[in-house]
Amino acid sequence: MKLKEGQVRIPSGCAISAVISRDGNRMTGEKIIESMRPMHDRSNGLGGGFAAYGIYPEYKDFYALHIFYDDNTSRHECEQFLKEGFEIVRAENIPTRKHKNITDEPLIWRYFVNPLASVLARVQLDEKEYMACTVMKINTEVKGAYVFSSGKNMGAFKAVGFPEDVGEFYRLEEYEAYSWTAHGRYPTNTPGWWGGAHPFGLLDYTIVHNGEISSYDANRRFIEMFGYKCTLQTDTEVITYIADYLIRKQGLTLEEAASVIAAPFWSTIEEREDKDVLKYLRCVYSSLLITGPFSIILGFNGGLMALNDRLKLRSMVTAEKDDKVYMASEEAAIVAMEPNIKNVYSPAGGEPVIVRVKEGAY
Repeated sequence: MKLKEGQVRIPSGCAISAVISRDGNRMTGEKIIESMRPMHDRSNGLGGGFAAYGIYPEYKDFYALHIFYDDNTSRHECEQFLKEGFEIVRAENIPTRKHKNITDEPLIWRYFVNPLASVLARVQLDEKEYMACTVMKINTEVKGAYVFSSGKNMGAFKAVGFPEDVGEFYRLEEYEAYSWTAHGRYPTNTPGWWGGAHPFGLLDYTIVHNGEISSYDANRRFIEMFGYKCTLQTDTEVITYIADYLIRKQGLTLEEAASVIAAPFWSTIEEREDKDVLKYLRCVYSSLLITGPFSIILGFNGGLMALNDRLKLRSMVTAEKDDKVYMASEEAAIVAMEPNIKNVYSPAGGEPVIVRVKEGAY
């Protein structure tokens, strides 16, 4: 029997897209949702999500925790834990609307918090490290609670469903952000569940990812030596922790972090003027080289970075129009956001495309 389109696995499945305003102009969520419609067949309804930066200006000095709960028992336990270490200035359900294609939703809450100074003094950690440790502790020790977003003035929104439906479910047209990322999931070897949808986030870093990580076990074993815990049953989670470790903890630049994650081949390094730096990074962080086909978009406060694996086994396109830069798995997704795009570009394998909002604009 001849198989029809849609009856076979899509080997390059998963869809990613993003838009950022260099001038810090804020955009509602409608266009990023529209970008996912032409890539509908890259997903299979088992996960969709978005990350948005600049959406909480009235609480920009507080960490915004987005948390899934299995039930009210887990919520009360988690809230009691938070009260012991944080000032909680607001706690509420994340607004959603009923959607016929989004079912079995957990309790979805958000909290605007800051660590108590007395607690930071006692544990002798800076607030970012304390927050990261808190996320790991909740996700590993509070049964039925899953922190899926934890940065300042930003938030992730994700669910089991197609991304277009997830965006409508979370009422993203009501949010305004200077930067958006989006993901449609086609899981191949991990379960489809709410916590396993993309984006994955820690502090202000978020990752959307198309591909598979062949090196996941090696990457996970290394990163878990430094306090990170991979609990969300999806290989992409480890990329987020690698980014946090390299950039926040180790102080690497985005370009250097990209040279670890998608390290050039040794033969290529020998031809580079910066070969001494690249050799150092390749040797010191060898366990954080990510192998396998991937394209990722890293979101952070004030910018985005797109990156392919070094063989470019997954597609990635970028384009521009006025103050905006677009990134996506397919050009069609960008055209859905802006028909009159310019400077269409397909980055090479291992070549980071980094876009930052101008100083003081976010």
